[in-house]
Amino acid sequence: MPPDESLVEIDGPWTHRAVHAGGTRFHVVEAGEGPLVLLLHGFPQFWWTWRAQLRSLPAAGYRAVAADLRGYGGSDKPPRGYDLPTLAADATGLIRALGETGAIVVGHDWGGLLAWTMAVLDPKCVHRLVAVSAPHPLRLRQALLAGPFGRLRARTLGFQLPLLPERRLTRDGAAMVGRLLDQWSGPGWPDRETARVYREAFMIPAVAHSALEYHRWLGRSQLRPDGARYARAMRTEVEAPTLQLHGALDRCVPPRVAQGSSRYVSAPYRWRLLEGAGHFPHEEVPDVFDTELIGWLSDPEPDR
Repeated sequence: MPPDESLVEIDGPWTHRAVHAGGTRFHVVEAGEGPLVLLLHGFPQFWWTWRAQLRSLPAAGYRAVAADLRGYGGSDKPPRGYDLPTLAADATGLIRALGETGAIVVGHDWGGLLAWTMAVLDPKCVHRLVAVSAPHPLRLRQALLAGPFGRLRARTLGFQLPLLPERRLTRDGAAMVGRLLDQWSGPGWPDRETARVYREAFMIPAVAHSALEYHRWLGRSQLRPDGARYARAMRTEVEAPTLQLHGALDRCVPPRVAQGSSRYVSAPYRWRLLEGAGHFPHEEVPDVFDTELIGWLSDPEPDR
């Protein structure tokens, strides 16, 4: 029998609950009190990727909320809505459903693309923006269309095929998920237990298909009117103070792809390259990551 959604309700110093936003039910995990920090995960993970920050942020005086994105973990898995504008609307709706008008938004990988998009399409909702292993969407678009990053482009194109990518990702207990985590990270991460958790979560029915729909929209939208409209909208400069954190050893999204994102930010901007980390710095080097994150959040006027 395939695993059910209950396996993502992992115990810890946090609370699990369901929050409804825009007609969609989201599974969120919450800890602490204070200014809201919304944590958005990437591929191929779920809320648990932020387990270290769900401890460190409350200790620093923040209310940390990690959500399973649409299609992942314990959240709803509808057949559509995996384009970045809709996903960003999910997240801004979550902020309001949590009783706030805005939040500090921290996004990794796909969650980072959502965070960039939120900051442009609903800027009042994003008080500060932290993009982790996530270039500005227009920098990513440039890399996919014209950059020298063949592996990144090949992976995006490979995920466009119907059915086959889902089968490859879930075959042998989602062994490919474990391989991707290993290939994209720095040395020594993940350990066997961490990989097992992500592999099992990816085996929840409809998760693999939903996760791939993100990539399919990204690839197909490059040549469609909705993609052109999105790209035009994203030319608007981000007005929220922005911190960009990237692992120096990231083989999924090389640092060169993310560098240059500052051109789309009119507010104070800070770039930090984290040595010894790959695509998952918040898990690979959580102490270093948290020092950078919390230090920047505590600075009332983060300079460039």
